Amino acid sequence: MSLPLVIGLVALLLILIVGYNIIIQYRQRVESVKHQELAKHIAIIDATEDLIGNAHHMPYSKELLVCLNQRIMYALQSMHEADPSDKSLPARVSNVTQQIQHLQQNYSNADVATFKTPTTDKQALGMLQLVKRLKTVVKNEHSKGRFATQAFVAENARLEGIQLRINIENVVKRANEARMKRQLGTAKQLLKKGIDVLASKNDNYANQAREKLQMMLNEIDNSQSATQEQERQQMLNKDQDDLDVLFQPKKKW
Repeated sequence: MSLPLVIGLVALLLILIVGYNIIIQYRQRVESVKHQELAKHIAIIDATEDLIGNAHHMPYSKELLVCLNQRIMYALQSMHEADPSDKSLPARVSNVTQQIQHLQQNYSNADVATFKTPTTDKQALGMLQLVKRLKTVVKNEHSKGRFATQAFVAENARLEGIQLRINIENVVKRANEARMKRQLGTAKQLLKKGIDVLASKNDNYANQAREKLQMMLNEIDNSQSATQEQERQQMLNKDQDDLDVLFQPKKKW
C-alpha cells in the first residue's frame, strides 16, 4: 500500500471521527435544550397546579381558575411541540381543555370559597404570599396576551382587595391580642396604621373596617382616659388623707 493512500485513509478516518463527534455533540445540545424546555414547562405546570390546589383557602373567581388552567394547557402544548414522541401529552391537553370548558359553562359564584380570616400571623403570611403569586401569574398571562385587559384589571383589583382584607383582619387580631396583654400603646399603633391604609379606600369592606378600627381605637382612648381619671382621683384622695393626718388635733397625754 502506497504512502499517499495510507495518508489519505488516515485523513478520511480523522474527518469521519471529527464529523461523528460534531454530530454527537449537536444531538446532545439539542437533547439538553429539549430537556431544559420540558423542565421549564413542568415547573410551570407544578406551580400552577399548586395554586389551583389552594382554591379552598381563598375565594377564586371563574376568570382566575380559567386563567390558571389555560396556563397549564399552554405549557402542555409547548411540551408536545418540544417532544412529539410523548403520546400522553395530547390526552392531557384534551383533559385540561375539557376542564376549561366546564369552568366557563358551569362555574358560578356559589362555587367560590368564602374568605377565611387568618387566625395566626403565620397563616396570614401564607395567604399574602399566595395572593402575591396569583397576582404575578395573572400579570404574566396578561403580558403574553392570554388574559384580556378588562378581565385582568378586574381580577387584579379583586386580588388587591383580598390582600387588603388579610392585612386588616390580621391588624384586628394583633390589636386585640395587645389589648389582652395591656399593651395599649402597641394596640393603638396597629389600629392607626390600619386606619391610614384604609383612608384611600372607598368600598363597602373598607368603610366597615375603618369604622370598626376607629371604634376599637376610641374604646382604648376612653379606657385610658377613665384609668387616668381614676388614678388622678386616687392621688387627690391620698393628698387629702395626708393633709387630714397633718392637721388633725393633737392628742393630749
